[in-house]
Amino acid sequence: MFFKIIFTWWNKQTIGTFFKTLFFGKYVGSDEHGNKYYKSKQNERWVIYSKNIEATKITSDWYLWIHHTIDKVPDKKEKRYKWQKDHLENQTGTNYSFKPVKISKNNLKKKYETWK
Repeated sequence: MFFKIIFTWWNKQTIGTFFKTLFFGKYVGSDEHGNKYYKSKQNERWVIYSKNIEATKITSDWYLWIHHTIDKVPDKKEKRYKWQKDHLENQTGTNYSFKPVKISKNNLKKKYETWK
């Protein structure tokens, strides 16, 4: 585990981020994916990912906080509406990615008539 931290940047955090978090970071909270959020006395904010580093794993409420759009720390107990979906990371390259329907020229129907 120690060698992973030293020699790989794609596994949670770098050695620099580890020491920065250890000496200057104040734990603020975590999201439902296990990502942990920290801030310094100078109000610098960062995230330690739970598994592999993927920026799309940050939920929308924590995204607003980490980019200084809001100052209130997101709460898991906040009211959610029925139309709100759960957050998903980027699905590109997976079986769940969006695949548009192929339209051939023979199946294309004109929605208008050309002028004569």
